Amino acid sequence: MPKSKRNRTVSLTKVKRKGKEWKEGIMVQVRKCVDDYPSIYVFRYVNMRTEQFKQLRQSLAETSKFAMGSTKMLAVALGKGESDELRPNLSQLTARLKGQVGLFFTKLDHAAVEQAFAEFEHDDFARAGSKAVHDFSLEAGPLSGPFGPLQHTLEPSLRKFGLPTRLNKGVVELLANHQVCKTGQVLDPHQAGILRVFGIKMASFTLTLVGRWHEEEYEELAGDAGADDEPDVDFDLPSDGCGDVEVIED
Repeated sequence: MPKSKRNRTVSLTKVKRKGKEWKEGIMVQVRKCVDDYPSIYVFRYVNMRTEQFKQLRQSLAETSKFAMGSTKMLAVALGKGESDELRPNLSQLTARLKGQVGLFFTKLDHAAVEQAFAEFEHDDFARAGSKAVHDFSLEAGPLSGPFGPLQHTLEPSLRKFGLPTRLNKGVVELLANHQVCKTGQVLDPHQAGILRVFGIKMASFTLTLVGRWHEEEYEELAGDAGADDEPDVDFDLPSDGCGDVEVIED
């Protein structure tokens, strides 16, 4: 019997890599932003949430542009030293491209930028790998969440998360006191799941201005606390697509 041509195995790991032309095109976009916008900032982000970040981008789209991705490619686009920097002192800004950071090109004055970034904060549920910001414990007895007594359908999930629970006439009960997490502890998937069930938000998505380049002068805005310990991150926006680096446009 001939082999069917309809059923074929396709490896999803074979993804075509971005070529040299694509990378050069991205760097051209970044360099064009240097010409189009008088001020450039490096900002650091913590607990990135793409939907909330997209809303911020849209609110500033008329005056500003964000560029995020491989910090190495951003650095090459702007210039790493005095010999190859696009503008005087721009390499000082490039030196701050470490860890979880991005570039912000803008026509806004400094006061307006500071206000926009200071006011931006979004609380969310912590994910596995995040650190607990405070202790959280559960006492033995009937369990309640943010909307009242827990639904009986949640009881199997709570047991999978490691909680000693049972159903008693449709009521979810905890059989013994349980310490879910302690301050500073790195959360595992089970702990993160428990916190979500009980409506405990321990993550805060924030943006911090690190440095500013304006009129060929560089200004330091924040220290390097924790930045050297963070890995260079290739940022990804599922809704817009983002490879090694991309000037994000709306």
